[in-house]
Amino acid sequence: MQSFRFLRIPSFSPPNALFFVSQPPHLLPVKSISRISTKNFSSQMESSLSSSSSKLLFRQLFEKESSTYTYLLADVSHPDKPALLIDPVDKTVDRDLNLVRELGLKLVYAMNTHVHADHVTGTGLIKSKFPGAKSVISRASGSKADVLIEPGDRIPFGDLFLEVRATPGHTSGCVTYVTGDEPDQPHPRMAFTGDALLIRGCGRTDFQGGSSKQLYESVHSQIFTLPKDTLIYPAHDYKGFNVSTVGEEIVYNPRLTKNLEEFKKIMENLNLPYPKMMDIAVPANLVCGLQDPTS
Repeated sequence: MQSFRFLRIPSFSPPNALFFVSQPPHLLPVKSISRISTKNFSSQMESSLSSSSSKLLFRQLFEKESSTYTYLLADVSHPDKPALLIDPVDKTVDRDLNLVRELGLKLVYAMNTHVHADHVTGTGLIKSKFPGAKSVISRASGSKADVLIEPGDRIPFGDLFLEVRATPGHTSGCVTYVTGDEPDQPHPRMAFTGDALLIRGCGRTDFQGGSSKQLYESVHSQIFTLPKDTLIYPAHDYKGFNVSTVGEEIVYNPRLTKNLEEFKKIMENLNLPYPKMMDIAVPANLVCGLQDPTS
């Protein structure tokens, strides 16, 4: 098992913007992309995605059974085209890796935002099919991985990087991955919030070391302090939304706009059923989904 702090990467010429693809994902040209509009996007979102990027390739992928989003990011301006996957699902590993091959990318990291209870992570299968890829999860999660990250770490891929922010509360080991704030990094910024912050919602707090108070404080201190145009990409959505912004969630999130005591009461009275995959998913995910590929 390997554990280390990621180092700051050097600056290069700034990108123009970022790539975005709505769900369901479509393969789009790498060199340019026109604005994509869906009924779920606000006018603020549409204007923020109106230009093209020559550096960051971005794909949002969906697994329908657990309503999980997997994210593919790559630096296509770098000679190696290094890429990473966030929150891959075991059932869609072949789809994700076929896309990586088709786009000519080099997968360097398969990352999780936390130990999931509703699906088995795909990182174990990915490592068996792409031996050069390393699994990544937070040290606080108590899970096994090649790289155990901590708050403040930077995860480089080419000339781009993701910043690690601790956002516990849904589980004790949740993190949010945020694109950098330096001039050579994609703008607007992007936050991959896992189950901590969902679009107009948040993750449950009644298992896996969850805490309503901790989740509330995490979101308000680590996510709501980001620039208001920061794009929010959660691990799940159950209502057909693709993306939000920090500014939207500060105003419209029906749970996290309340004060702490009101939020705690809301979370205490959700009365959610026991996750049907929990007894299978959690033990597997504590070893980063390592499993017999033939099973």
